[in-house]
Amino acid sequence: MAQNCIGGVLNPSKTLNPKCIPINHSNPSSLSSSSLRKFILTKSKKCLPPSICISASMSASQQHQPPPSLESLKTSERRNEVLNAIHSSLNNCLFETHLDLTVPGLKSKTRGKVRDIYDGGNYLVLVTTDRQSAFDRVLASIPFKGQVLNETSLWWFNKTQHIVPNAVVSAPDKNVTIAKKCSIFPVEFVVRGYVTGSTDTSLWTVYKKGVRNYCGNVLPDGMVKNQKLSENILTPTTKAADHDVPVTPDEIIQHGLMSRADYEEASKRALQLFEYGQHVAMKHGLVLVDTKYEFGKAPDGTVLLVDEVHTPDSSRYWIGHSYQERFWNGLEPENVDKEVLRLWFNDHCNPYEDKVLPDAPEELVSELAWRYIFLFETITNSSFEIPTAKEPIHDRITQNVLQALKSLL
Repeated sequence: MAQNCIGGVLNPSKTLNPKCIPINHSNPSSLSSSSLRKFILTKSKKCLPPSICISASMSASQQHQPPPSLESLKTSERRNEVLNAIHSSLNNCLFETHLDLTVPGLKSKTRGKVRDIYDGGNYLVLVTTDRQSAFDRVLASIPFKGQVLNETSLWWFNKTQHIVPNAVVSAPDKNVTIAKKCSIFPVEFVVRGYVTGSTDTSLWTVYKKGVRNYCGNVLPDGMVKNQKLSENILTPTTKAADHDVPVTPDEIIQHGLMSRADYEEASKRALQLFEYGQHVAMKHGLVLVDTKYEFGKAPDGTVLLVDEVHTPDSSRYWIGHSYQERFWNGLEPENVDKEVLRLWFNDHCNPYEDKVLPDAPEELVSELAWRYIFLFETITNSSFEIPTAKEPIHDRITQNVLQALKSLL
C-alpha cells in the first residue's frame, strides 16, 4: 500500500485552498517559518476561520464565562484535589484484566493497546484499562485513565446518535462498556482540521517531508505547522503488522477492506461526526484538531460507530482562545491531550525503534491524568467521580459485569 496515499480515484483528489489565507506568496520558499506564519495571519486577520475566532461564535453568556486556559490547567483548587487522588493511585492502576477467569460465560480475551475485549456470546465486554499508548506501543499507566476514557466516549456516543447509530448496549461499570457484536472494518477513519502532529503518520510529519498529495487530498505549498486547513480532510489508515499505514480510498476497495457503499457511508459519517465534535468543543472554548473513528457492520447491514469517540486518546484538543496568538508567535498551541507525552518520548528516545523505553516521570504521568479529567469536565460540564480505594478495581469490575450479563440473558 502506498505509504503517502498518492493518487486514488474513488473520491477524486481535491485541492485545498485556504480560506482568506494567501499562502500563494510570490516566493513562499524565501520566507522563514515564523515570517510565513506572520504573513499568513497579517493578511487574513479580518477573515480568520470560525474555529480560530472561537469567541466570535459563542453566545453572550458563554463569553462572560472564563474560557479554559493553561493557567486553569496549572493552578486551581480542583487541580490540587484531583492531583492528590492521582498521586495516591500511581501504584494502583488497572494495567491488566482477567475477566475470562473471574466471570463465567466470557469465552476469550483480546488484548488491545488500551482495551481488553471479552467475547460474551452475543455481546462484547470492553474494559478500558489505564494503559497509555502512543507510537503503536504501550508507554505507561495513567491513573483513572480507563474510567475517564470510557465515560468520555459514552457521553459522545449518547450525543451523536442523531448522526450515526452505535454499538453500545450498556455501561455496567466506570471502566466497562458492553457492546453489540459486529464485523469491524479494518480501517481507521482519521479526520483532520489542522496541519500538525508528531507521529510518523501525522499530517505535519508528512507535509514537512514534501508530501503534497496525502490520501487523495492535494495540499498547497507554503503551509506551516498548526495552520488550519481550509476544510476538514479524511486520511484513512489501516493496520500493517503493528503500525498504522495511510491508505487511499481506492486501495481500501481494491484490497477488499470495505465495499464501496460501506466506505462511502462510513466516510460521510466520520466527517459529520468531526464537524459536530468541533462545534461542541468550540462552545466549550476548545479546538478539536483531529481524531479517528472506527466503524463496524451489524448483522442487518447497519454501519455502527464503535470503539471510542473524541477522547483525548483518539483526538487532539487545543485551548481555543489562545490558539491565534500562539500561532502568530510561532508557539505550540496549549494542548489538552496526550501530545505532551508524545513530545517527551520523542525528546528522550526513539519511540518507534528503541526496544526499551525510559519510564515516563511521575510528574508527567500525573499531569496527563489531570489533563484527561480536565477535558472530560470541560466538555461534559460535569464533575469526574474519583473512585474510592476501598475496593480493588478488578473485583468491582468483575461483580458489575457478572450482574450485567445476567440481566442480558
